[in-house]
Amino acid sequence: MSSSSKLADWAARNKNLIIAATAVTVVGGAAATYYYQASATPSTAADKKSKKSKKSKKKKAGTSADNSGPSPLLEELSPEDRDKAAQEYKSKGNKLYQQHEWEQAAVNYSKAIESSTKPEAVFYSNRAACYNNLGQYNKVLDDCNAALNLDSEYVKALNRRAQAYEQLGNLTDALNDFTAATIIDQFRNDSASKSVERVLKKLAESKAKTILESRGEKLPQISFIQAYLNAFRERTPTAIPEGAGAGDLDLAAALKASQDKDFSLAKEKVEQSLIKGLSSTELEAEALNLRGTFYFLLNSPAKAIADLERSVELSPSFTQSWVKAASVYMELAKPQDAFKAFDTAIEKNPADADAFYHRGQVYFILSDFSKAIENYEKSVEIDNTFPLAQIQLAVAHYKNGNIGKAMAIFRSSINKFPQKSDVYTYYGELLMDQGKFEEAVEKFDKAIALDQDRYPVNVLPKINKALAIFQWKQDFVGAEALVREAVTSDPDNDVAIGTLAQLCLQQGKIDEAIEAFEKSAQVSRTEPELVNAITYENATRAQAHFIKNHPNAAAKLGPLAQSMGA
Repeated sequence: MSSSSKLADWAARNKNLIIAATAVTVVGGAAATYYYQASATPSTAADKKSKKSKKSKKKKAGTSADNSGPSPLLEELSPEDRDKAAQEYKSKGNKLYQQHEWEQAAVNYSKAIESSTKPEAVFYSNRAACYNNLGQYNKVLDDCNAALNLDSEYVKALNRRAQAYEQLGNLTDALNDFTAATIIDQFRNDSASKSVERVLKKLAESKAKTILESRGEKLPQISFIQAYLNAFRERTPTAIPEGAGAGDLDLAAALKASQDKDFSLAKEKVEQSLIKGLSSTELEAEALNLRGTFYFLLNSPAKAIADLERSVELSPSFTQSWVKAASVYMELAKPQDAFKAFDTAIEKNPADADAFYHRGQVYFILSDFSKAIENYEKSVEIDNTFPLAQIQLAVAHYKNGNIGKAMAIFRSSINKFPQKSDVYTYYGELLMDQGKFEEAVEKFDKAIALDQDRYPVNVLPKINKALAIFQWKQDFVGAEALVREAVTSDPDNDVAIGTLAQLCLQQGKIDEAIEAFEKSAQVSRTEPELVNAITYENATRAQAHFIKNHPNAAAKLGPLAQSMGA
């Protein structure tokens, strides 16, 4: 598997650790203990008010957060009696709250606020809980603000304010409060952590939708396109006849531009060829295959499927179009349709090594490594000159628990393909996974040397080397320098940008991490990739907000981060 997928897996497993490590890097400090208890679930049906409660509100003084002071009768009581009365009103409010008498409970909490000789955060927070259940979310905000002005680390008030913000559609503020409450509570409450994830998901999906609606057609970075094309064996395209017409000549120009890695020109020319018309069904099938490929790269799967299916209608033996259609179906999360396409390709051409290789890829993605191995082996049996099939065969054996077999295949592949950098890159990944960092770095250096004059530049071995020295020596500086070199070489490479963001995050370079996550969103090709980048960006922003606004609480995370393995 690539370092990008490993990085995503690591981040998914260590969300809380990332937050704790970020905070401790910035501030350090001693531990604190808080207990978080989620407030009652807001009721959307509780907006209706009884006539009795309306009359009570008119008669009672001091029932709002901005009460100006106690009534004349309260002023006649001693401070001790006033505070005693406040506690009695609070106790009565608690009982009414437990009975779901939200309005009467709020009245008693208001009396507690009015009676007390000094402001009590709990009175405001408890009244906010009542307003939350009544669906009066602006009042929730007012009371939580009052409570947090008195105690900025009051977890219940933070959670209640977050719930109100979420109900009002202010997702950024909701995320900030849920994040603060979760960190202050030291990640001990699963409900709080799930609230962070829920709001992050809403926020990221909303932003992603807006970005995708405003984004025009744009091909991904050249290195991504080339990597996709390299996943297919080289084939000789349909020959252009002598005396070819304008459409045929445009197709020839498109194929030439693609070979020269001028993919924008290739896309333009293949569009023109189909508009002008081609002289044979075989040439039209060739053009539809190429345009369908570009539609896939542009993240337009419906258009891609239409072109690829039309391609095989015109030329049923053109099995590459079936294989590419299977790839599109997988991106649409339709594995059964993908397998049908593979079956058709193999039925049309049982000797299509690519069909077996890519079907193996699908089984690999589905973690069915035994079936992946069967398909990779068949692909290699048909054609043993394609290094990627042997690389993936080795990795599948490794994932299936047969480490010895995997390493043997890699050693054999190095002898067979000594000038192919991919063999050294992925072999190095397996060595790194086993903790053999010195050997891994040696393999990555070999891959870097082989790729130094390649266009587009392959930055994966440099990224892998950065991850290796980070894990091996905890060398943040060296790792970051290598990744920045990779970003300079391939500025739109999503793997390099994502790795840089994570390294900055772990070093507490919050602003730089946010900048990298923003860039990651810009270069994301698919909606899931975009959502993932926006999720990390907003999670990091929420952590930065927490550190800025809760420095005392952030300083208490040092021992917590250590206990979590930071």
